[in-house]
Amino acid sequence: MDQILKQLIEMSHYLGDPSKAYAILGEGNTSARIDEDTFYVKASGTTLGAIKPEDFVAVSISRIVALVDDQSAGDDEVSQAFKEAMVDPHSGRRPSVETMLHAVLLQIPEYAFIGHTHAPYTNMLLCSKKAEEAVSGRVFPDQIVSMKHKSLYVPYVDPGLPLARLIRRKLQEFTKEEGILPTVILMQNHGIITVGESPRAVTSCMDMAEKTSRIIVGTYALGGPNFMKTSDVERIFTRPDEAYRLKSIAG
Repeated sequence: MDQILKQLIEMSHYLGDPSKAYAILGEGNTSARIDEDTFYVKASGTTLGAIKPEDFVAVSISRIVALVDDQSAGDDEVSQAFKEAMVDPHSGRRPSVETMLHAVLLQIPEYAFIGHTHAPYTNMLLCSKKAEEAVSGRVFPDQIVSMKHKSLYVPYVDPGLPLARLIRRKLQEFTKEEGILPTVILMQNHGIITVGESPRAVTSCMDMAEKTSRIIVGTYALGGPNFMKTSDVERIFTRPDEAYRLKSIAG
């Protein structure tokens, strides 16, 4: 087994650990870039907590991105494109329905590993009437260290092609406005994506996001979150000692 696949399996088992409840049954998906144009992605219908090497499919980034670019493409074109994009079309596995968003994100050099889950407290926020408000700020310094000064929020759209296209557009807008890439993508009525250069970056960010969500859910019993001032958030985000700590946390 190659090292990237080994790391991806370990990361998937961590995110799919039943004690965390980040992803149960067939929920969630993970991926990792193999080289410039191929990546491993979880096969549809598999379970993160018990996933095996044969439960991942190697897929072409460029072929999947071409599908996302094709504005006339629909469900029929997705099925055909998935077959043509698979490195081994005879593997008997179908890539996850979210393969398209993974391909869009793995085009970015800074993103090498991706985790997507339906973590309970995070989804409490994302499925609430105050979803966008609840995730709009930062509530304590360690959240900033792990999750940067801001996360990318994405309104609900149909999973698959529509979601991949919207995430790509929102990501472009975010990087233009903020000057950085996000480590966390929060999808309304859906779930969370964490991204990074290593499996540890993905898992540590997922853990912090879920802890933060649990805290914010609790604050609504006491009047709502007391978000930190922008100046205080920027101070934590730009401190050299905190940047050093982040590198240690993310591996």
